[in-house]
Amino acid sequence: MSDRTVPRDEDPRVAPPRPPLPPEQPVRTLVARRRGVLPAAIIGGILGATIAMAALFAIGVLPPQETFMTSTATTLPSIAPAQASSPSTAVATIAARAIPSIVTVQIGEGNGRTDPASASGSGVVYTANGFILTNNHVVEDAGFVRTVLSDGRIYQATVVGTDPVTDLAVISIDAPDLTPLQLANPSSYRIGDLAVAIGNPLGLYGGPSVTSGIISAFNRELEVTANERLFGLLQTDAPITRGSSGGALLDATGRLIGITTAIGLSDVGAEGLGFAVPVSIVQGVANDLIRDGVVHHAFIGVQVEPAFEDIGGAQVPEGARIVSFEGSTGIQDTETKVGDIITAIDGTSVIGVNDLIALLRTHRAGQTITLSLLHNGNPIEVDAVLGERPDQP
Repeated sequence: MSDRTVPRDEDPRVAPPRPPLPPEQPVRTLVARRRGVLPAAIIGGILGATIAMAALFAIGVLPPQETFMTSTATTLPSIAPAQASSPSTAVATIAARAIPSIVTVQIGEGNGRTDPASASGSGVVYTANGFILTNNHVVEDAGFVRTVLSDGRIYQATVVGTDPVTDLAVISIDAPDLTPLQLANPSSYRIGDLAVAIGNPLGLYGGPSVTSGIISAFNRELEVTANERLFGLLQTDAPITRGSSGGALLDATGRLIGITTAIGLSDVGAEGLGFAVPVSIVQGVANDLIRDGVVHHAFIGVQVEPAFEDIGGAQVPEGARIVSFEGSTGIQDTETKVGDIITAIDGTSVIGVNDLIALLRTHRAGQTITLSLLHNGNPIEVDAVLGERPDQP
């Protein structure tokens, strides 16, 4: 790799002049499973089918007569936090500031200049020098990728890197006057806070679509393939439709809190379940992809199971019990042993296995973490260096 400098985690928008991009990384195909995430290519034909609480990727299939999307939205020089008054005023203010940062991502076969797109998703401007966030399932296996900005400009895009583990991808365009979104502090929003979703549903003409709701839950898990799941997702009731995959989920100040990824359907239709990859995961993954073209996922090197404590006749979750050690990581250099229960990472509680996995997704290989454990029944803390997650099928 070159000496390209990546935006640091504390300031993700500070990026250097554009050097050559790394080669496109191979991607894996996400397959449909029971209670799983259905791939984009088949959603258009089965949206009306009865599905027992499935999560659908929100990518839109374009009609045969493709029309490039345009908008009369005016690009603002910068995006400052919205000052909320009434809920409707807050949403309108957020939308006006954020829409210039939302793009349509069109994919198809061929060269992308004369060939029509077969499907579309959304993207979010991450840096002023052309890096755009979207979902892995939007761009995987695409013959070409192009973007349509909110002001109607059309650019061919290069896939910088993809990450099926988190369903995130970064693409790049060579365009001036881009307006990146500010990132929210993950500790600044709560369940019940305003959530605004902006994307490009169904590839409709006329620019991005805005919906609003609340943050419904944290740390949701969705099954993706036989071997992988998405962890640590935000849940919202802000309506998210096909074509909005890769769009923005914003907080009440207009800052990015997540990349919209999936929607929930049951046999009675939409259930007000939308899911987004939170910014706490997005930031590290995006910076890895921009710098190296691959993601350095953290690997703690243990197999774990749920641990429970009996209190007053009830079983109460108390953490993740270590069943075995895997590979060679820093945790094996500590006094930790099989049977110990992980209760926190860097002071953030680990209630169960999903919490542990979700927290690791926010860390990078090589980082040092402080583990809180129950060791022989006694609380201790140990510092361990995280390894890198091995490749998995």
